[in-house]
Amino acid sequence: MDFTVKIYRDLLDNLIKAGYAFQTFSEFLEKPEPRVIMLRHDVDDKKLNSLRFAKIQQSLGIKGAYYFRMVPQSYDEEVIKEIADLGHEIGYHYEDMDFAVKQLIAKGQKPKALKEEDLYDTAIEIFKENLKTLRKLYPVKTICMHGSPRSGFDNKALWKKYNYRDYEIIGEPYFDIDFKKVFYITDTGRRWDGDKVSIRDKVDSGFDLSFSHTQEIINNIDHLPDKIMFTFHPQRWNDAFFPWTKELVMQNIKNQVKRYYVKRSK
Repeated sequence: MDFTVKIYRDLLDNLIKAGYAFQTFSEFLEKPEPRVIMLRHDVDDKKLNSLRFAKIQQSLGIKGAYYFRMVPQSYDEEVIKEIADLGHEIGYHYEDMDFAVKQLIAKGQKPKALKEEDLYDTAIEIFKENLKTLRKLYPVKTICMHGSPRSGFDNKALWKKYNYRDYEIIGEPYFDIDFKKVFYITDTGRRWDGDKVSIRDKVDSGFDLSFSHTQEIINNIDHLPDKIMFTFHPQRWNDAFFPWTKELVMQNIKNQVKRYYVKRSK
């Protein structure tokens, strides 16, 4: 069984044994180690799964970055504080273009009439308010977009008009990491080779590497690049049979929907 907490810990154990240093995203931007792992966690849902991951990492003497959405299934002040107290970085998993769409529709705008440029000013005000709320709990320095696969708008498009550095943000992975030099690997789609079902979680990689299963990554630890960003969605990782099976079934359904949107966008 893949995507269990047990194999997640096995992966971390093997990365540690391979001699990698572990840095948060902000630490990497400020002073990158020569051989380093960045553990990024997109807290889309089931926030207690992320807390479990954070405790595992703390027990191993390593740390990662956790990006929280401003929705009930992700945002939880007590969980955020506890993860921060364990020594991890907290960031904003922003989806403010998508929030802007919903806000403008609620005000009477017709969905089909909305264009990207219609959203910028509303989205930046939502972004600023959400960032302010999250900064009451942690001094957020980095952000990361939420893919919002069913949305017709890319949340990263907000930065076509505005600059996140104006809000004391030092980095956004899709803009501030050279993925030709840093190997990017994500469990999007509940698989490590999910680029065919990913709408927006894609990078221009400089590495000819692909893995289907976590055990494959472990088996090839000695052949991995020196600098790596792992992106995890902790809600996908479970040891108990029922939640593990439910996540498998639901993600397979989501992947079929994503394939439809990928084909439609071509």
